[in-house]
Amino acid sequence: MSNIRIVRDYPHPPTRVWRAVTDPALIPLWTSTGQGGRPEGFSTAVGTRFQFVAKPRPGWRGIVDCEVLEAREPSLLRYSWVGDQNGDATYVTYRLEPHAGGTRFTYEHTGFTGVGGFLLAKLVLGPVRKKMLRVGLTAVLNDVDDNGMSRPTAGGNG
Repeated sequence: MSNIRIVRDYPHPPTRVWRAVTDPALIPLWTSTGQGGRPEGFSTAVGTRFQFVAKPRPGWRGIVDCEVLEAREPSLLRYSWVGDQNGDATYVTYRLEPHAGGTRFTYEHTGFTGVGGFLLAKLVLGPVRKKMLRVGLTAVLNDVDDNGMSRPTAGGNG
């Protein structure tokens, strides 16, 4: 079985990181750096079925079907991920913990099987997720306050 595991430290409190990764208005701002999708029907309530909707590509319809399996604000979110119609489920987990004046964010995507799963995890999704967490999430975290509200632009009339 192949898995993706990325650990990033952010100089922001767990509540801000939680908000950035669970607020439906903020999610597309950081997932778009990896050509990710916008969440439709998402909430952190266990049992919620939602979709990530992105631009279709050859061999992919542009929709990922998900279900929230576990959520403990502001430390854990786990959901299923089915990227192909009638495909096997894989599982995404976000773990947030206070660390060195900020937050240690651990992203795991598990359950990829076979050669196709290995290629998807290592060559396609892994690099994309690294970019989303390095570039996209960092930008969102720097642009919102602890309540998830956009900060006034620098040099504004404040």
